[in-house]
Amino acid sequence: MKKKVLLGMSGGVDSSVSAILLKQQGYDVIGCTMRLWEPQENQEESSCCGNDAIYDAKRVCDRLEIPHYTINCKQEFKEKVVDYFVTEYKQARTPNPCVECNRYLKFGAFYEKAKQLQCDYIATGHYAGVEFSKKYNQYVLKKSKEEKKDQTYFLYTISKEIVEHILFPLQDCHQKEEIRKIAKQNNLEVASKKDSQEICFIPNDNYQEFLKQYGNHKNKAGNIVLKSGKIVGKHQGLTNYTVGQRKGLGISYQEPLYVLALNQERNEVVVGVKKDLYHKQLYAKDVNWMVPHESQKEIQCKAKIRYRAKEADCIVSQEADKTKVVFEEEQRAITPRTIDCFLRQ
Repeated sequence: MKKKVLLGMSGGVDSSVSAILLKQQGYDVIGCTMRLWEPQENQEESSCCGNDAIYDAKRVCDRLEIPHYTINCKQEFKEKVVDYFVTEYKQARTPNPCVECNRYLKFGAFYEKAKQLQCDYIATGHYAGVEFSKKYNQYVLKKSKEEKKDQTYFLYTISKEIVEHILFPLQDCHQKEEIRKIAKQNNLEVASKKDSQEICFIPNDNYQEFLKQYGNHKNKAGNIVLKSGKIVGKHQGLTNYTVGQRKGLGISYQEPLYVLALNQERNEVVVGVKKDLYHKQLYAKDVNWMVPHESQKEIQCKAKIRYRAKEADCIVSQEADKTKVVFEEEQRAITPRTIDCFLRQ
């Protein structure tokens, strides 16, 4: 009897080719698109979870002769992703909505739907892999062979209990051109569809306007100060700035200045020179340990503080309820956020 898999489909080329590969591997495939967000009035529709995405996914499934379902997850998405996004910005932190969406929706609610349909696996078009580790005697999340497209950074919050029930059909693909070629060979109209780059619920990537309209957020002007407290300028709201930013400060100074921190309590943007951006240490909360570890021991591993950052050697240890990360080399612009870093042994 064929193993049954519920495949998350966004209407894009990656998830569409995933359906082809799963069929070729002998799985009984069910396509499923999550309806996550309803565009507000006069707002453009998202390319990855709107009506067009659902239509494209259905067309692919029809061509491949597999069933397709649409499930309504708008309320969960609003509560777990959109409201979180707004709250984090209001608290002068940098949110990562894709990580939260994967945690609660694409590998949370979606997995529950798969169980209802009596599926053996869930699958997505993420660039990542799963394999059994003899070292840990369990299934583990692995980097994609397509280094530049690897998306494991966005997946590290998923529950370790479900990893063995996840398939990543693209884990052996090395180039995006290879995926588009497969789509063309199978006469899929999405073969040349552009990748979605924007946050799906932010129209035109204008998060400031979104915070104002959806989050009812009003920016409050305040001071731009040096670490010493000396006032060197004025800002028009903390949400306009992020750690590491140089442009748009509107300050004339003897050296180029960069944003070092956002002080919400004092409503201040703290700035300094470039060397002030670099630090070797951070503390992380709510770390999701996907493999066994001894909390009393220091761990040598690699970590990255943002998606586009390079992995860097570090030592990880536990201090009370926090995880201490000390890098071998200084890292640029470590930014306060709910999810601080991605650790990999």
